[in-house]
Amino acid sequence: MTKHIIRWAALGLSASLLSGCAMFGGGGGSGTDTRYVARDVNTLYSAAKTRLDRGEYKIAAALFDEVERQHPYSPWARRAQQMSAFSYYLSGDYSKATESARRFLSIHPGNKDAPYAYYLIALCFYEQIGDVTRDQKITEQALATLGEVARRYPNSRYAADAKLKIDLVNDHLAGKEMEIGRFYQRRGKWLAATIRFRTVIEKYETTTHAPEALMRLTESYLALGIPVEAKKTAAVLGANYPGSKWYERAYDLVNKHGAT
Repeated sequence: MTKHIIRWAALGLSASLLSGCAMFGGGGGSGTDTRYVARDVNTLYSAAKTRLDRGEYKIAAALFDEVERQHPYSPWARRAQQMSAFSYYLSGDYSKATESARRFLSIHPGNKDAPYAYYLIALCFYEQIGDVTRDQKITEQALATLGEVARRYPNSRYAADAKLKIDLVNDHLAGKEMEIGRFYQRRGKWLAATIRFRTVIEKYETTTHAPEALMRLTESYLALGIPVEAKKTAAVLGANYPGSKWYERAYDLVNKHGAT
């Protein structure tokens, strides 16, 4: 769905201009296309679009960059910046895609295509999210940029997808907290574990990890010798997730430790 949204938008950026340059060819091999040769803007933009259509994304991006370099004051330059970012994104070069999109926003902050540029930046971070055992800096950046899309352009076609991805990113971050909390539990560091599980409950309470976090918190409180807090936590788990396996485990734990 995401690829469909950004491709549809990117095609919309170029369709009106391409209708006027269909007569121009896309050039020969990659070397002849991308080396510096002064060319009129129609030919250059058409060559870039041809490469994009062939799936030669890095070459297409270089050609769109060349449009901006050779014709910086042309109306095509603005479009080429967007198409360059899109091409870099498709090639998997997220750093250059982000750079191109941000350059567009710095020059054209109020342009009608600004929502697309913000969305593309957010996707570049989102696509780089790794597993929960790795550093989550990229995940935090994805969350921040997706939130910016939803906040700035709530009525745009990108907002709904951004909000969906925000939920997925939050679930991922909650999973990281759970992974660390379980690590501390295995080593008997119960206080450190409770901090992680409380973070999930307080910050990511709507994620899929919340029921387990409540059960693990119950375990940790019992291990710390705080049965009253364990009982309260188990009660919250029962009230919100009465049919879950985590509540059954928490209930058994509380009963076993005589905290009823």
